[in-house]
Amino acid sequence: MQQPWRFIPELVASGVTHMAIDTWLLDQLLSGKQRPTLRFYRWSPISISLGYHQKRWPSSWEELSWQGQPIELVKRPTGGRAVLHQGDFTYAIVMPMMGAHRQDLYKHICNALIAAWEGLGVALNYGTAGRGYRHQPSCFATATAADLVTDTGYKLIGSAQLRRDRCLLQQGTMRLWPDPVLYAQVFEETMHPAAIPASIPGQLSEGWLATLSHRVIAAVEKELGVTFEETPLTTHEQQCASATYA
Repeated sequence: MQQPWRFIPELVASGVTHMAIDTWLLDQLLSGKQRPTLRFYRWSPISISLGYHQKRWPSSWEELSWQGQPIELVKRPTGGRAVLHQGDFTYAIVMPMMGAHRQDLYKHICNALIAAWEGLGVALNYGTAGRGYRHQPSCFATATAADLVTDTGYKLIGSAQLRRDRCLLQQGTMRLWPDPVLYAQVFEETMHPAAIPASIPGQLSEGWLATLSHRVIAAVEKELGVTFEETPLTTHEQQCASATYA
């Protein structure tokens, strides 16, 4: 019988902490010390994460603040462009390649996300933007074939990957409660006017996030043919991750 994969309940922490944990989990899986793992998290303080290969960003981002609090700037281990982490809900999964191409695993995970959101009354499709997206500073300014958008054109989920040998890290964020004023301040452009899905509550709801998490877990289990066992991240594990990567 296959060993259950690990599910780590939601954690609220800084961007530096989250990126350290995700990188540590990937390396632990690669060395055989951890099971494949799925987790969800939120960012505090508000952060801007940069893609691993992103070389340029506005110098003003080094000193941004919002409502009197500094905005953290952090590098992701995965690719892509800048993401503003405010009002979003992020997932990360570390898993073996399972003999598949990384694009196939990306599609499997996205299929699970599509199924989970369908259960909440939201139909998602892949984006259609072409190569010009690379000139956009914000990851959420356009939606490529790697992104998930609603029927109204609202980009709900953007994801990116990192492969190390026979293991994969995929990070993605679900944009639930974006602040258009903050978005304009950061990216110096107006946020795409497409409507946010009506089934998303008007403000942060812990109960609703728990429902979303459970739906995603169930959909990933079905899509990949695995089961998850809830095992919270220990203080020692977080300390090890931060000491190694933060």
